[in-house]
Amino acid sequence: MVERLVPDGLWELFQRVVPEAPTRPQGGGRRRYGDREVLAAIIFAATTGCTWSQVPPVFGPSGATAHRRFMEWSKARVWAKLHRLVLDELGARGELDWSRCAIDSVNMRALKGGGPDGPNPVDRGKKGSKIHLITERTGLPISIGISGANLHDSQALEPLVRGIPPIRSRRGPRRRRPAKLHGDKGYDYDHLRRWLHQRGIRHRIARKGIESSTRLGRHRWTIERTMAWLAGCRRLHRRYERKAIHFLAFTSIACTLICYRRLAK
Repeated sequence: MVERLVPDGLWELFQRVVPEAPTRPQGGGRRRYGDREVLAAIIFAATTGCTWSQVPPVFGPSGATAHRRFMEWSKARVWAKLHRLVLDELGARGELDWSRCAIDSVNMRALKGGGPDGPNPVDRGKKGSKIHLITERTGLPISIGISGANLHDSQALEPLVRGIPPIRSRRGPRRRRPAKLHGDKGYDYDHLRRWLHQRGIRHRIARKGIESSTRLGRHRWTIERTMAWLAGCRRLHRRYERKAIHFLAFTSIACTLICYRRLAK
């Protein structure tokens, strides 16, 4: 089961970003479980949506051990580094298409307090959070962010575009700017169009009261499909994490698994 959840290719990449295990100068202490078994337990919790106490003992480490290591690795930004590393491998193979990217967000209910969250305008004002995404042409997520459910989508565009990491290319220097960005009417603001134009990014944003968002459907359906892929990580059906860093970590894990599936083909 460990090898199925953490195949050899993913494990090799993970070893490049995981920090070294802390040592005890005085020696002694309990035996530290292997990182691969703990990673498998974390991925199991992310994909099934179970609580840490429900992680089966088949992996070796208990759910409490997996939770502690998850917090340790989240603090070290391991999940963001792993996602970027998978993107680098895809870019080096020429698997990323920068010609037409898309931006969108998805809402979810927050079951625990802690930021960022806010009253969800599409869920009777109940507390919720948002996941913001930029995907390349085929739907692979290249930039992610989280916010409260009451944050307007337009406010996330600039941070998301700036958050695209410099990703390796098959030929030439690293790349971090799409050639074109598609968005719905939530991003229909002149200052955003000017901002994109100044950075050499063409835009295709639906205009309020003039055209239907469905006209972008033949290009934007890929990001809608990516949102459905995120739902495959059942831990993201609701926001269970109190701390933003842990919620973002599960989002990064989901995006990494989406990208790795393409890499493993």
